[in-house]
Amino acid sequence: MSWEKSKKKQRQKRVGQGGAVPSLSCIEPSAAGIDVGATEIFVAIPQDRDPSPVRSFETFTEDLHRLKDWLLQHGIKTAAMESTGVYWIPLFQILERAGIEVCLVNAQHVKHVPGRKSDVIDCQWLQYLHSVGLLRASFRPEDRVCVIRSLLRHRDNLVQMAAAHVQHMQKALTQMNVQIHHVLSDITGQSGLAILDAMVKGERNPVVLAQLRDRRVKSSEEVIVKSLVGDYRREHLFTLRQSLEAFRYYQDLMAACDQEIEEQLQNFDRQPPSDAPPLPPNPHAHRRRKNEFHFDMRGELYGIWGVDVTAVPAIQALTGYTLLAEVGTDWSAKFRSVEAFASWACFCPHNKKSGGKILSAKTRKSANRVNRALRLAAQSLERDKSYLGGYYRKMCARLGRPAGITAAAHKLARILFHMITTKQAYDETVFAAEEQRQRKRMENKLKRNAHQLGYALVPLAQTA
Repeated sequence: MSWEKSKKKQRQKRVGQGGAVPSLSCIEPSAAGIDVGATEIFVAIPQDRDPSPVRSFETFTEDLHRLKDWLLQHGIKTAAMESTGVYWIPLFQILERAGIEVCLVNAQHVKHVPGRKSDVIDCQWLQYLHSVGLLRASFRPEDRVCVIRSLLRHRDNLVQMAAAHVQHMQKALTQMNVQIHHVLSDITGQSGLAILDAMVKGERNPVVLAQLRDRRVKSSEEVIVKSLVGDYRREHLFTLRQSLEAFRYYQDLMAACDQEIEEQLQNFDRQPPSDAPPLPPNPHAHRRRKNEFHFDMRGELYGIWGVDVTAVPAIQALTGYTLLAEVGTDWSAKFRSVEAFASWACFCPHNKKSGGKILSAKTRKSANRVNRALRLAAQSLERDKSYLGGYYRKMCARLGRPAGITAAAHKLARILFHMITTKQAYDETVFAAEEQRQRKRMENKLKRNAHQLGYALVPLAQTA
């Protein structure tokens, strides 16, 4: 046998086209595999259920219902489906309402399909893996949580679109050499919007425009007047006017979206613990943060979870709503332990081993929104005076800033999981013992360093 024929036979044996393939016991005999596309869906069922076990369907609603009826006709009870984009959502909802258990799997986990790559082989491979129990379903919260998640993600898009128009306004001002956006901390604040409105209405006198500033502006009137002197060209004023109108339009859309979110939140049960204290007043209630909701965010979260997550340093109400939309209300039912939650949020080391040696222990890259929200919250601990602030700075000094952010975000995730699952309020005093241990370690380290240099540490009380 020639070398080429030998290699060809080995390749055929690897892909299952020649030789014997080790068989696994069937765990899900009524399993189907579905490969979802934008315009066509391929479905595979067990070979003994239909003479044509692989069929294709278009993605129109009528065809999706025909797909569902075909599965029910052949006794399919569960189906594995790749989570590709948003194309899977309509079919997922139809199959779920029909009583078919849908296993939504990560496409990255099954991307290495043996044999030639095609949609037919994909759906057959998914059906086989699901039937032998080798697929694990991705996390998907309950339907009412998915409603909030869709609205919040749409609201995030509105915020980004509004921010793009703020950049357009700044560009128009720069082209006119009007430097007011470098003098004011926020061009969309009270002073900035008042000055921009006067500009687009025809006011050009910098002294008159400077009078529109709020008394809380730190820059002097002289600096503001200098920043408002520029070349007010017509084309740039036109761009400024349209960008300002677009910004306000998206603000109105955000307000309407907030109203819809508030109405959908009424579908959640309010069952705070009987011994739960009333929600303490918000010390910053008089100052509305940028892009906050137009309703009582803390009160709604407290009623749903029964615990005030905003009591944790660096956790704002917006962060709490991200957690609600991405995880839901009952975290203990979805995750068996806090370690499982931290692993799902991509805060745990993703060990890669070969030959008993760890090649890499970095956390895996992910687009998990909980991961991103807690990382942003962890970065705000840089100047915090609490225990978590000290923990963040210590981790950054020991591991570097990127790893320090990961460690602090991991700590926040564990604290939030404990609070939401046990309904226990955040208590800073539980970290007192840890602070004492840390103080003792620092003291011992100083004594060792002093002893190596030939000195002895004496407490201040003894030197007085």
